[in-house]
Amino acid sequence: MKIQKEIDFILAVDALKNVQRRNYNADDSRRENTAEHSWQIIILAQILYPYAKNNTEINLLRVIRMLSIHDLVEIDAGDTFLFDEEGMKGKFEREKLAAKKIFGILDQPIADEFYNLWIEFEEEETPDAIFACAIDRIMPFILNSYTSGKSWTEAGVTEKQVRNMLENAICRASDDMGECFHHLISKCIDEKKLTIN
Repeated sequence: MKIQKEIDFILAVDALKNVQRRNYNADDSRRENTAEHSWQIIILAQILYPYAKNNTEINLLRVIRMLSIHDLVEIDAGDTFLFDEEGMKGKFEREKLAAKKIFGILDQPIADEFYNLWIEFEEEETPDAIFACAIDRIMPFILNSYTSGKSWTEAGVTEKQVRNMLENAICRASDDMGECFHHLISKCIDEKKLTIN
């Protein structure tokens, strides 16, 4: 059958629904899964696109494509919590192997297209990747800011860690998103969701 590999791929990526993340849903009732995160950041990219720096240089469709596939590696590599210093060691190498495996289900040229989009996202150098990465990073931040911040408080995440891991990625993509970041981090400190160190 002509589209068998495409069917095999879409069935394989169904496993993303089973990958649990550290972040909780907006109602704090349970941890989100990675498929839910991917859906939410695709929506967020579309509504925050007008706020991107130099958005005339950004191809929103490419951003959406990046965001839709960049977490597929978590099917094999798992979700690594951004603030888990031990877990972050070797993350890129683990995920690169997973990317080759999952995208390798597909025929060319789509297998290489997906892999190259994934690499571009990881390198965070192009306008599309800078904006996509900012969207990916700000969504869990927003969830923690507007909930009890459970994933942060459980892991003892500090204000310094959040600034180190998020501030540059968010601020270089959008002045408005940067302003939002600074407002919300102050709110999180006031509400004791983050400790100052």
